[in-house]
Amino acid sequence: MSQSLRTIFANGLRDNNVIFVQSLALCPTMAVTGSATNGLGMGLATTAVLMLSNAAISALRNVISEAVRIPVFIVIIASLVTVLDMALNAWLHELYKVLGLFIALIVVNCAILGRAESFASRESPLPSLVDGLATGLGFTLALTVIGGVREIIGSGTLFSGASLLLGPAFSFMEITVIEHYRGVLLMILPPGGFIVLGLLMGVWRRLEARRTAVETSAMSATV
Repeated sequence: MSQSLRTIFANGLRDNNVIFVQSLALCPTMAVTGSATNGLGMGLATTAVLMLSNAAISALRNVISEAVRIPVFIVIIASLVTVLDMALNAWLHELYKVLGLFIALIVVNCAILGRAESFASRESPLPSLVDGLATGLGFTLALTVIGGVREIIGSGTLFSGASLLLGPAFSFMEITVIEHYRGVLLMILPPGGFIVLGLLMGVWRRLEARRTAVETSAMSATV
């Protein structure tokens, strides 16, 4: 194993975050982050596909011909997304109706194929599974934060409709942040998504620059 599991997890969750660092999968990001609940649902669905596809591709990496590896990867990912689509339709139908076409479009999420090609096809199943989990959680974190900011400013609530979309067990998440708030319509429309994404990317990069500076100072002091 070329990297420790801890390093792999940190890379997927933070250092190579799909949204805030690599700026990938922006289409679903803009489309489904009108609320934190929608962002969380899409993020978890994508995480499931990332984990299973990474594990499957890693397990089959020695029997997949180099000449046809990309079509095979796509078939594996598409099969998993089809199963996920049917499962959401059966057990989380309200969330399925909200996410709609974007569930099927997980197939063309470049982050999933990218991890399959750059990591899972070269590593053993356990590191690949951890990489899929970390990458998916990083994606989920970004979608949920973007959706949360847009929802609070747009309607004054947080995780509105969680019990309806995700099930009664999630009712505790529903919060009214600002009472009698009329909201800013722009924030729950597509332009609001770009505004919030740009601001959060700036904050993320500022925090990462500060973290790097602290780590550099600590290393210098040690030397």
